Amino acid sequence: MTKEANEILVIGGTGKTGRRLVHALRASGERVRAASRSGEVRFDWTEPATWEPAVAGASAVYLTAPADPAAADAFVASAVKSGVGRFVALSGRGIDKIDRDFSPSMLGAEQAVRDSGVEWTIIRPNNFHQNFDEDLWRQPLVDGRLALPMDATPEPFIDAQDIADVAAILLTEEGHHGQVYELSGRRALTFAEAVATIAEASGRSIQYVELTPEEYRSEVLAEGWSEADAAALNLMFAGMRAGYLAEPTDTVRRLLGREPIDFDTYAQQAAAAGAWS
Repeated sequence: MTKEANEILVIGGTGKTGRRLVHALRASGERVRAASRSGEVRFDWTEPATWEPAVAGASAVYLTAPADPAAADAFVASAVKSGVGRFVALSGRGIDKIDRDFSPSMLGAEQAVRDSGVEWTIIRPNNFHQNFDEDLWRQPLVDGRLALPMDATPEPFIDAQDIADVAAILLTEEGHHGQVYELSGRRALTFAEAVATIAEASGRSIQYVELTPEEYRSEVLAEGWSEADAAALNLMFAGMRAGYLAEPTDTVRRLLGREPIDFDTYAQQAAAAGAWS
């Protein structure tokens, strides 16, 4: 795939990894389409009529999984017919070990690109640093209490910028077809240690509370989550407690030639930007 012929469609172009990927690719001179329901290029998984205009003329696609696995199959087939010759699919670490009911969407997207007949690479990162400040766990931290069904099993959290930088290489360089890369941070922290780091960086009092799965289910249901969401989250944490995501990998360093962004650095920068004010 030559630089001249390369036009890249980034699905989820306004998301945590997508918007960083768009910036990284454009900074290196690539032609990029940032696609989302509210982005530069309109793309909605629930509206197939938006797919073809978004992908027409693109040679590579950064694929984030739709809620419906069947949509990934249909989109990938359509994209290949339009001339796409490379996919980089964002999945999740441990997806091959955690109960399949946790995320059929990610598994479906993985299978869709494997079956595409063109070049594909899958990236499976750990939980993002940015889960602590952009969504998911931000509000509990602001409120001073993060409560999860997670024990002292550590997690090598990874920065979304590292994921984006890896994806940029996979979309533009040769030699990664058929690879499944597990991406993590350099060191593993327990959630209690991560919260303590954030508390110190932000100068705030924040408590980490370990819940049982039953207590966690009750709390997320009270917050308005569905039974299905609560069950899926508990499956994820069960996989994390089993240690499926606990061991750091050296993939980021091997692909980027540098160490991953450290959690301390992330926390200090996010706190300075007012993430938990």
